[in-house]
Amino acid sequence: MPSIKNYLLLAFGIAMASTAFAQFAPDTTIKYDHQDLFGPITWPVTSGNTRSASGKPGPNYWQNRADYQIHATLNEGTQDTIVTGEVAITYTNNSPHELNYLWLQLDQNLFKPDSRGWATTPFSGDRFDVQGFQKGGYKIASVSVTYKGQTYTVNPVITDARMQVRLQNPLAAKGDKIQVKVNYSFSIPFYGADRMGRKKFKQGYVYEIAQWYPRMCVYDDVEGWNTLPYMGLGEFYCEYGDFDYYITAPGNMIVTGSGDLQNANEVLSPTQLSRLNEARNSDKTVMLINPDEVGKPETRPFKGSLTWHFKMQNSRDVAWAASPAFIWDAARVNFPSGRKGIAMSAYPVESAGKDAWGRSTEYLKNSMEIYSKAYIEYPWNSAVSVSGVALGMEYPGIIFCLSNYKNGKLWEDITHEIGHNWFPMIVGSNERKYMWQDEGFNTFINEYASQQFNNGEYKESDNKAQATLSGYKSSHDPLMTPPEAIGLSDYGQYYNKTALGLNLVRKLVVGPERFDFAFNQYIKNWAMKHPTPYDFFRTMNDATGEDLNWFWKAWFFTTWKLDQAVEGVQYPGGKSESALITIVNKEKMAMPVELKITQQNGKVATINLPVNVWQRNATWTFKYPSTSAIVSVEIDPNHLLPDINLSNNVYRAE
Repeated sequence: MPSIKNYLLLAFGIAMASTAFAQFAPDTTIKYDHQDLFGPITWPVTSGNTRSASGKPGPNYWQNRADYQIHATLNEGTQDTIVTGEVAITYTNNSPHELNYLWLQLDQNLFKPDSRGWATTPFSGDRFDVQGFQKGGYKIASVSVTYKGQTYTVNPVITDARMQVRLQNPLAAKGDKIQVKVNYSFSIPFYGADRMGRKKFKQGYVYEIAQWYPRMCVYDDVEGWNTLPYMGLGEFYCEYGDFDYYITAPGNMIVTGSGDLQNANEVLSPTQLSRLNEARNSDKTVMLINPDEVGKPETRPFKGSLTWHFKMQNSRDVAWAASPAFIWDAARVNFPSGRKGIAMSAYPVESAGKDAWGRSTEYLKNSMEIYSKAYIEYPWNSAVSVSGVALGMEYPGIIFCLSNYKNGKLWEDITHEIGHNWFPMIVGSNERKYMWQDEGFNTFINEYASQQFNNGEYKESDNKAQATLSGYKSSHDPLMTPPEAIGLSDYGQYYNKTALGLNLVRKLVVGPERFDFAFNQYIKNWAMKHPTPYDFFRTMNDATGEDLNWFWKAWFFTTWKLDQAVEGVQYPGGKSESALITIVNKEKMAMPVELKITQQNGKVATINLPVNVWQRNATWTFKYPSTSAIVSVEIDPNHLLPDINLSNNVYRAE
């Protein structure tokens, strides 16, 4: 270690040498400030050792639990179709705090004319179209509470899409339980904010039913009660628990739902039971109800109504679908552990076809197997893909996809929606607040599923940086913006900008081996738990062994852009000796540098510089051991970066 005097003389000499050999005119367009990017960052921390500095749940991590028993009836009418139900919620308070009140989500209230979502929908409408249904919203008939053997009625306080239940006696901490029972009903919207609804086909309505029972809000160690209202774009944040639910529907309908059907012998014909057992042992799709069997008396020989009973363990939600128009097929799913499951599809004849929903179960099965092998095994036994009104929506064990999709579009829809069973159904992030943490992560894993499925049948180009850039470069809202606050034309960046960012870190910053290990650590750490964005950042830093805060800050918290350029080449000792190449980082974001260097003698080389070259300044000059004049220098030759100005990426000798 040199003395401080000698060190300063050495540094001065290096600086003078750099200045002597890099006499380029100052670039007044440079926006980059290394202190902005690499300056110290302090992420939020929770108290009580609930979350660790390494991104894992801490030694005192806790989360509450909600177990549901639901009885609901689908009442199909000529003018309106209504769901009536009773939900009994057993709520366990594992927190260290006693609770004087409980909060529940009433998501159907989005469709009431006085809802916040209604008020904030543009007059021209949007994708969620919450103003299109005048009969919407919950009708709450009664609410009761049972605690320590005493039952009493509650007059709830309902505000928009939330309901507060004030308790006569506080719910004690650290494992105490309480039961809340709600009797309710609602009219099914035709287009339920692209999450659920009903659509008429030739052989009857397809009902896709979600957000169909009052659900507990999450009480967590980060914010206490999470009560952001449902307004359309922002999705859901739910507690985990067991679901035991019963759906009573007209006897001519097939009902399919999250979890495992408990009473198949009561609701299926002997032929359907036989075919279902065959499908459980077949890697090829087996028809349970053929197109020419739909609507036939022998297919649904049941009069009046039938009750379908489902169970799902350790889930954060359930949904279901019902229709007399369903074609139904299924196939076996093979999980890495050797366990077997089943993938199913239910769709009307309008969706049928070998280039359409006839391949739905194939797409679903393969996606489940790919994600289970790459990340964490799907924890449930079944999944079903339903064709209907929703463009694409996900729930544990069931997905809703658009009825007229075919080929690659249908594959993309199905693999995306079932991919959500990993994010956020297994890794249970807060969708209502951090949309990128589920949509973007899921879009990221979808790309790799498309590469693997059927030898890359629907594989897309690996180089999508410039195409993705065009979708967000004009946005004024960073990814950390809550969904209800982002520009209505900008929320696509939650999907594509996030996925691109993960790919940049994986391919260009830490490499696939370290990234994949860290990403899987994050999944393992937070399976069936509630991670924040900061838990993800900390996990990735810790498990890759890199301080990536410069990237997380720029990519998720700002709208900073990237513009790397080649400024010039000089030859201090003549063109037959080593050259000095100067590059510049013009915008506020930075990334590692890849350079393709071509010499006059025909030699071509690619060199890589770490992001650390930008830690002190916006320019970097380095010596390249050339043996003849350099003809060209190209930065980011494969266009892997979202560089906003490609015109300055290439230096060519005069």
